[in-house]
Amino acid sequence: MKITITGAGNMGSAIARGLVNGSLIKPSDIACSDKSAQALDRVRRIHAAIRTFSDNRAAIRDADIVLLAVKPWLLEEVIYEIKQEMDYDRQILVSIAGGVTFAQLDTYLEKRECAAPAVFRLIPNTAVEVQCSMTFIAAQNASESQTDAIVRIFDELGATMVVDERLMAAGTALASCGIAYAFRYIRAAMEGGVELGFYPSRARDIVLQTLRGAVALMQANGSHPEEEIDKVTTPGGLTIRGLNEMEHAGFTSAVVRGLKAGK
Repeated sequence: MKITITGAGNMGSAIARGLVNGSLIKPSDIACSDKSAQALDRVRRIHAAIRTFSDNRAAIRDADIVLLAVKPWLLEEVIYEIKQEMDYDRQILVSIAGGVTFAQLDTYLEKRECAAPAVFRLIPNTAVEVQCSMTFIAAQNASESQTDAIVRIFDELGATMVVDERLMAAGTALASCGIAYAFRYIRAAMEGGVELGFYPSRARDIVLQTLRGAVALMQANGSHPEEEIDKVTTPGGLTIRGLNEMEHAGFTSAVVRGLKAGK
């Protein structure tokens, strides 16, 4: 299966790197296109076998999957450029442009005397680069086998969830924007660790291992976070004091408000 990624920016190159590190698609079956020579140079450094193009139309001609990794405001222009080269009966179109609906994509993709192609909307996050993304998938006009193919590819790049389109904005807030919120917690915890007396690099290692442990416990036990918190919060102890101080400062409400703002 051949895949072309149009747009070699942060997300496009992250997906390319994740695919190269996987086993389902050979590096020689990956193509990337971009107007920027610098962006294409970065892609070539990922793997020399990746084919690179400055012409989007040439890049997509023999692709089985055309993945659009350009900014939302460039999507219409790119689709207009490539749609006459696309074979809607054979090629699958995948968009990772946040907020661009199937209805908008249908308008951009309309071709005289052509049925609509199989179209997917995907919301990955930047951890796709290290095969740890949480990717949301919505499908339109796609067969079961086409959906299975997209799920299989992105399952190798982390975890996937097939959802109705109405949940894509929520998925963006929770996982795509959410990874930045996680990094902000890590930064805050590191700063606290420095104030407590650790060097920054040691504080980072402590926080990262603590988060790994929290994730591993919840995955192993299938538990709710409050169950794991109860195991740590001794009556009158230090942990409950710290948790209460965080709540006094609005920790939970700040997280929920941030998620809603990112939707």
